[in-house]
Amino acid sequence: MKTIFISSLLLIFSFIGYAQKGTIKGSVTDSKTQESLIGTTVLIKGTTQGTITDFDGNYILPGIEPGTHTLVVSFISYEPQEIQVEITAGDETEINVALEPATLDIGEVKVVAKANRESEAMLLLDQKNATGITESIGSSRLSSLGVSDAATATSKITGVTKTESSGDIYIRGLGDRYLTTTMNGLPIPSDDVSKKNIDLNLFSTDIIKNVGIDKTFSAQNYGDQASGTVNISSKSYSETLSVGVSGKTNTNVLKDGVWNNFKTTQNMNDVNFGFYQRSYTTEEAITNQSWNTDTRSFPLGFDFSLTGGKQFELFNNELSVFATVEHENSYDHYKGVYRKYRSNVLDNEFTDAETFSTNINTTGLINVAYNFNDYNSLNFNSLVILKTVDQLYEQGRNGEGYVFDQDPQETGAFVRDQNLKETQIFINQLLGSHRLAERNQLEWAAGYNYVNSDEPNRIRNEVNILNENTVQFAHVGDFQQRKSLQSIEDGEFNGYLKDELFFKDEEQKKLKLNYGANFRMKERDFQSMFIGVRAKGVQVNSIDNLDKALLNEALYAGNDLIIRDRKPDNYNANLNVYAGFLNADFTLGKFSGNVGARYELDNIEVDWDVANYVGRQGSVSYDYNNILPGLNLKYLLTDKSSLRLAASETITLPEFKELAPFEYVSPTGRVTKGNPELKNSENYNIDLKWEFFPTNKELFSATAFYKQINDPINLAQTRGSSGNFIYENTGDKADVYGFELETRFDIIKAENTGMPELNLTVNATKMWFNQDLLEEFQYNNKTETDLQGASDFIANGILSYSNNKENEFAATISGNYSSDKILALGAPEDFQNSATLFNNEIIEKGFVTLDFILLKKISETISLKFTGKNLLNPEIKQTQDIKPFTGEQFTSTVSSYKKGMELSLGVKISLN
Repeated sequence: MKTIFISSLLLIFSFIGYAQKGTIKGSVTDSKTQESLIGTTVLIKGTTQGTITDFDGNYILPGIEPGTHTLVVSFISYEPQEIQVEITAGDETEINVALEPATLDIGEVKVVAKANRESEAMLLLDQKNATGITESIGSSRLSSLGVSDAATATSKITGVTKTESSGDIYIRGLGDRYLTTTMNGLPIPSDDVSKKNIDLNLFSTDIIKNVGIDKTFSAQNYGDQASGTVNISSKSYSETLSVGVSGKTNTNVLKDGVWNNFKTTQNMNDVNFGFYQRSYTTEEAITNQSWNTDTRSFPLGFDFSLTGGKQFELFNNELSVFATVEHENSYDHYKGVYRKYRSNVLDNEFTDAETFSTNINTTGLINVAYNFNDYNSLNFNSLVILKTVDQLYEQGRNGEGYVFDQDPQETGAFVRDQNLKETQIFINQLLGSHRLAERNQLEWAAGYNYVNSDEPNRIRNEVNILNENTVQFAHVGDFQQRKSLQSIEDGEFNGYLKDELFFKDEEQKKLKLNYGANFRMKERDFQSMFIGVRAKGVQVNSIDNLDKALLNEALYAGNDLIIRDRKPDNYNANLNVYAGFLNADFTLGKFSGNVGARYELDNIEVDWDVANYVGRQGSVSYDYNNILPGLNLKYLLTDKSSLRLAASETITLPEFKELAPFEYVSPTGRVTKGNPELKNSENYNIDLKWEFFPTNKELFSATAFYKQINDPINLAQTRGSSGNFIYENTGDKADVYGFELETRFDIIKAENTGMPELNLTVNATKMWFNQDLLEEFQYNNKTETDLQGASDFIANGILSYSNNKENEFAATISGNYSSDKILALGAPEDFQNSATLFNNEIIEKGFVTLDFILLKKISETISLKFTGKNLLNPEIKQTQDIKPFTGEQFTSTVSSYKKGMELSLGVKISLN
């Protein structure tokens, strides 16, 4: 009763607040045809209060101060109108407007308004009018939801979820391999060379105009995708100057023993303002730089952002400049278990696997746009991302670690891995748009991307804790105590040229031809070097002071302990993509669509010189020639609903890291290796979708889809005794069936009642997978399996509230769920004895995440924001079924930890 009473009071007070103001509502039509004008701008002159008309041409402006106002109504190619309106407190005033078409000569027509691709209503309108199956979310809705980055933004779209464990996003349950990410239509690089796509957490909402996902293939897009293309449209000119500051922390970091003893790697001593300054070469670091860890006091994260823009007049035309920069520091800590099995026998076990992570990110965007005239414009974007991640991983500190066949003993194993990853990304884009004739639009773009990703000084130690006062260095091989360097440098040129010809542009009959070409030329240089210390039998009294031995000159005197005889590993790789496309868009009454084809030539070349490969040296060169068709059809059932059908063929290319046979050792000790014999996959896609738009903010939809993937690529455990992981074409074919459901509606509408607004978005995707296993991957009578990396069920929900007052209070709670998925396929260790000697697949268990955001506008310029992420703090767990030679089969947890809740409180000052 108390809750109901308080809620009722809030509603009453909100209603009273609105009763003191007035409302304007009405419709906008064409004065000649009386047809509704969708997307018309309606604005209170001299203020920022405005809206656009919905699918029925209707609009509403609540919360208008009493008095006389001027209503400005404008639409492209129509004469704008200004109307005097008298507002009375508590009353609704209806103003219906009929706009006159502009009568200026074509040479004098000037576009006076642009569609706002940041607003939810306009993006839903784009979705409704699009021929393909595409969905977007704009910065206006992101702001109302309290969303701070592009990764979280995508999870608000049907069939999309992101994982807390890896930061990856999944479209229709399919992850990194099956996606392509672009910015303004041009490819962008990944910040992690082990992944295909960039971490979307790096794109703050200060950078984003909108995020769109094309779930169906169009011929103008690159063919390397199966589940979708994610496109980030970056912001351009904005009149607002804003400054934001926030503090943040993680509940795991706040724990006693972590907050006052937060550990970092030795490398943080050489980090200034987020940049690592190398003090020694790798060989010099062996005897001159500490091997011990360090600590950081007061590990409280923070975030700072600055955004602003300015317009100038240059040669009687408009030049605009927009810039934003954000700097973020954050700290994470998690602790759990890690186990590894080989042939169903425990290979190693640690019950105290612990990670300390320090993250420093700086992201900046500059946009310069110039309109030469009404028909020609240029747009330049320069994006800089500087990312430093310091990660300290330890396992076995409790003295209970176990490593099979380790010398000097199997128990008491301890592993420490100190690694700092520094990534610098530079994305530069120049885009042009030209109206060559009344019905001919030419667009082009050219880009250059550069990535430098370094692990400048990785420190790894493997020792045995013999007792509380004695630690002895392990000596199974020559690199148990080692320092290493890894450097990756990527450079890429890309671009496109698109020409659009209108042959017919009438209301019920349209025909448009799109044709053009695009290209990518990407190159990678990779180098990795190890230097180890052969310290057999050496003892110290503590795992926290390995320097006592490793920096002791007496240890090296007269002994050849430093291992320098391993050659550096390196590979060079090139990807060249050249494509031409042709698309025809048509409308015949209620029936519309596009049909097109893309010819794409993909060439991948990799040369390598690496250890653990027979002969060390090798090379591969693959050419893929494909004609990729795409078909998208739409039929209007009513003016608010439609039925869509899409069919296409796409490809999935192997990545550089998947082809080069370099072995990368993770902090836990898992080893992943590339496979030069890897083939590409061919994908066949069919979609059928029904959409219904009750209003300009509401949506109901249902989609059924099918995908056939030939020669699917999977991460699998290797056959043989190494127990490593490798990329393989494990089957001939994989089938994917699924359906999506989405609803977005207002529980409480603010339109006529002046009451607060409450809306709900719910979407869910269910899928079924099946892929056959080639004979060499079959074990224990297992001949088929699910698809690696794919979840069969994902769901998202958002509940948003706003009191719609001048000093707004808004709250959003959002959650998502991603079901179990295969981390790595299983494999037989001995094909001849595959019924008994095998490793089962590793499963990443599903979990639910829940976020909560509160926004409060203190004044016209100041707002507060509280965010709570990962509130349920679920266990991130991987499991594996173990079938011992004797005894019952059981399920073992091979990895488990909790990430903790992230809490932040910030203030933002915005000045017009």
